[in-house]
Amino acid sequence: MRIAVLSETDPAEPRVSAVPETVKKFKGLGADVVVQSGAGDRAGVPDNEYEAAGASIAGSAADAARDADLVLKVRRPGAEELGLFKRGAVVVAIMDPYGHEDALKAMAEAGVDGFAMELMPRITRAQVMDVLSSQANLAGYRAVVDGAAEYGRSMPMMMTAAGTVPAARVFVMGVGVAGLQAIATARRMGAVVTATDVRPATKEQVESLGAKFVAVEDDEFKQAETAGGYAKEMSDAYKAKQAELVASHIAKQDIVITTALIPGRPAPKLVSEAMVASMKPGSVLVDLAVERGGNVEGAKAGEIVTLAKGVKIVGHVNVAGRLAATASSLYARNLYNFVETMIDKETKALAVKWDDELVKATNLTRDGQVVHASFQPKAA
Repeated sequence: MRIAVLSETDPAEPRVSAVPETVKKFKGLGADVVVQSGAGDRAGVPDNEYEAAGASIAGSAADAARDADLVLKVRRPGAEELGLFKRGAVVVAIMDPYGHEDALKAMAEAGVDGFAMELMPRITRAQVMDVLSSQANLAGYRAVVDGAAEYGRSMPMMMTAAGTVPAARVFVMGVGVAGLQAIATARRMGAVVTATDVRPATKEQVESLGAKFVAVEDDEFKQAETAGGYAKEMSDAYKAKQAELVASHIAKQDIVITTALIPGRPAPKLVSEAMVASMKPGSVLVDLAVERGGNVEGAKAGEIVTLAKGVKIVGHVNVAGRLAATASSLYARNLYNFVETMIDKETKALAVKWDDELVKATNLTRDGQVVHASFQPKAA
């Protein structure tokens, strides 16, 4: 069994899909691991560390992928990479399938069996494979660090001989994994933290971290969570009431961090242009949903937009990748824990259990077809 670890072709992606720790584990399962030279450079893992862990180094993607039974990546393989893989190869990555039907069709036509790590079901067994959580956790932490860096004032209250410096006020919108980590990080940095979410279960979580919960708590709010634990799309009437409450709250904040995402849909607009304009001079908004259209009006992917009064909207993309070494380490472990379930321990060969619930949930393409029910080609 040959496993290939490829460099990422996207210049904005510094993460890598395997680290020396997981290479050793794959070797222990009987695999030959081939790493493309330089694959880990931007994540702080040089070639010699992979070699010390037992991997071979290949000079190019073509050499690394040649005859590979399993290909590990961070991002979905591009068209130029698909031609390097043998038919029947298993490719595991963050596939970003929503709205990219043509890319999935190309992957199917290339004959690879593609698996999307972000479609992993949120069940107890799969917690160690949950890339959305591992990466969002880091993004939430980094959002606070980036917000504090742009804010230009201290975060904690300081009592000095020259006078008292008030604590920064931080408002977190969306209390998933990223939001909870943002709350915890801002609290550790000494800020006064408030947070909001449409899911009623998050109120207790917010308060357990020492923050105050802000929301319109009506009957619709009490029903605003899917069976899978995700936020539901709220009615226009609720959005209006919530927006009125949030508008008055945002005007008093120093840093606002937005994290709201709905799988397969554009990010909901939470902060209007008028809300941004109401903020104090020098305030900062950090939009973690900017790659899906953004929660903040005026946010631009990959840019820091400076408005009147010095208010900034931070739109960094791939925020977890801004902590490439840590993000790669966690992602590589997620990958290993999933791939291990596909390997026969006796024959030391790849043996995908196609009836496994994890496989069914994540498998996008197989035998030349797009097989996932959510991404079937639409009828003409």
